[in-house]
Amino acid sequence: MSGCPSVYQIAFSALRGISIESANEILSAIGSEEEFFRMSARSLREYSGADSRIFDDAYRAGLLESARRERDFIKAKGVRAYYFRDDAFPARFQTASDAPLLLYAVGDCDLNASKIVSVVGTRHATAYGISLCRELVEELKSGIGGDVVIVSGLAYGIDVASHLAALEVGLPTVAVMAHGLDMIYPAQHRQTAADIVKHGGAIVTEYSSGTRVHRSNFLARNRIIAALSDCTVVVESAVKGGALVTANIASSYGRDVFAFPGRVGDEYSGGCNVLVRKNVAALITSADDLIEMMGWEKACSAPVQQELFVELDGDSRKVYDFMDGRDAVNVNEIGSAVKMPVHKLLSLLVDMEFKGLVQPLPGNRYKLVKKI
Repeated sequence: MSGCPSVYQIAFSALRGISIESANEILSAIGSEEEFFRMSARSLREYSGADSRIFDDAYRAGLLESARRERDFIKAKGVRAYYFRDDAFPARFQTASDAPLLLYAVGDCDLNASKIVSVVGTRHATAYGISLCRELVEELKSGIGGDVVIVSGLAYGIDVASHLAALEVGLPTVAVMAHGLDMIYPAQHRQTAADIVKHGGAIVTEYSSGTRVHRSNFLARNRIIAALSDCTVVVESAVKGGALVTANIASSYGRDVFAFPGRVGDEYSGGCNVLVRKNVAALITSADDLIEMMGWEKACSAPVQQELFVELDGDSRKVYDFMDGRDAVNVNEIGSAVKMPVHKLLSLLVDMEFKGLVQPLPGNRYKLVKKI
């Protein structure tokens, strides 16, 4: 079971450069995490026959002090902690050589669900890409039922679109963060994060509280997205970006990787086409392709419950009011009119699409399809 690990376990999991394999070797030789921190640096070096900074007394004392603070945070905030020797620790991590020893989580999602799919892509998603993302998740729900978890990174674009799509059809979804659980980044997705937890999903991270946003953390975060899942789907991506990093990591773990093809010359289809050309990803055009290639049994479809009443917050209301009475309008035109950055606007439009208010059209255009 997951719960609150000991101070020694938290500190042990924070040892620099340690893997699950090396951690098991150390504990098999020494006996316990507590003993590792009680022994002197000299004794550890003599015991192991090696010299390493992780044996230094001052270094280990610092880890223990940080671990005490983190344990207080875990208990105060009701955070779950999955330690690598717990039964509830993600089993798929055992086949990922650089997986973390400890994963922090808010939410009750089963991280060992029988089917877990990562959906990733560019932060600069087009209307076409967002529509593909929504169709993929909807078809996964109708194709294999509720026995599937959607994983992504809560970033702008395809990430948040996949989370919102899962929430819309009633699938649990897991957002992997690149910082501690005392914050949510980007801040505009706090409500989505709250909805994820409220509806059976989880917010997870390997980072302790107080860890701020840093570029390198996002790259490290990608390996957790890949490691948690049976397969990774790249919806849209340029030839460089985090989605391609995640896809390549997933491939290195022996996971299946899929990509939607795009039109030659389209910037955010280039990465998907490269993955397919280099045989990193298999080409798919629907969830049915993925289900067949994964060998998953199809289930009877069930209708999706639609919202009877739609509520809009201030920013969404501004967008709705601008579009009301107009034909299809371009994203840039909407953003200029309501004075909103495109990345934030796209997130709002995705949410409005899932509520059945707007419909995406070619050329990054949207039109209203429902009055409120």
